Amino acid sequence: MPENQCNVNSPLTFSYKEVDGIRVLLDVYLPPDDVDQQFSQQVIQYRPAVVYFHGGGLTVGNKRSWFPTWLKSRLLARGIIFISADHRLIPPGTGYDVLADVKDAIAFVAGDLNVQLDQELADLGSGSRFRIDPTSIGVAGTSAGGFCAYLCAIYAVPKPKVVLSLYGMGGDFLTDQYLTPKTQSFLRGREMLDPAQFSEYIHPFNHLQSTSDSPLVYHPQSYHIPGYPANPRMLISRLYLQLGVALDYITGQHEPSLSVALRKAIHTEDPFDEALISDHKIIFPQFNVTSDWPATYLIHGTNDTAVLLRESRNLHSLLLKAGVEVVLEELPGREHSFDYQPGAKLENERSFDDIVQFLYLHLT
Repeated sequence: MPENQCNVNSPLTFSYKEVDGIRVLLDVYLPPDDVDQQFSQQVIQYRPAVVYFHGGGLTVGNKRSWFPTWLKSRLLARGIIFISADHRLIPPGTGYDVLADVKDAIAFVAGDLNVQLDQELADLGSGSRFRIDPTSIGVAGTSAGGFCAYLCAIYAVPKPKVVLSLYGMGGDFLTDQYLTPKTQSFLRGREMLDPAQFSEYIHPFNHLQSTSDSPLVYHPQSYHIPGYPANPRMLISRLYLQLGVALDYITGQHEPSLSVALRKAIHTEDPFDEALISDHKIIFPQFNVTSDWPATYLIHGTNDTAVLLRESRNLHSLLLKAGVEVVLEELPGREHSFDYQPGAKLENERSFDDIVQFLYLHLT
């Protein structure tokens, strides 16, 4: 059921699946009524859609966290429907749960969503004429949402027409960033974390409930660290990187630790033995690039300390070798989440426009 009246700023919210006792939701933003005025206001128009997945290291966030207003507004102005989707979070979920959810999200958008839009818009008395064109769906994601977008590129049905990844993770999981324990600050100069403070989120979990919605919460300015994250989930993806065990949590393989095995393998002179990840290869995007991967736009800051630039460079190289149309835009000196920094709208205006033009050309 929708939570808001339908307009450009207030989406309609739908449950695209129920699993583990929870409803997994997505928000639908329809273009304004004055888009494409050459068509009758009474005629239903089937428009392309972009399904967006949020960042948060796969451990935190929801469909309105770190929200890309710049992307939504540009797409709506072009008559493209913007959809932001939740997925189950790690832990206790794993990358396999994320995979199942993003596949189900795309199937819902291409299938049942139009019927539910008809009903909800009728109930609201809305005359919006826009519906989803199931043959013209794209996917987008920032950071961990890039991983979600990559999984859609590989497995979603229908296959997306285009992929957008902003500093997306999953282009190369076989790096020290994921696998090597850290002994000093490694991410934006932030403090090292005490694992004892996060025991609830350390394997094995005791009664940790499945969730697809963990909002961003910050301490007040009066806190001893003003504005410090108050939701512990906002810190655990960094903790997993610090401990060098992120892939244990993504794959669910803790005993024996997959990270320990891979940590040794990436520091030998021998070629990497893919048998080490044979049980989990399907959730390593880098090992599933084929020639039918959709056209892709990658954008990444060169100074990113959360998701290293080499991830996008590696995926870019793999896509080129597979004959896939791909653009990699590197932004000199930019850190992670550059598009949410003060002044980003002006600094990145040309890049934002180029991105949306790329999506538009492949969706229409």
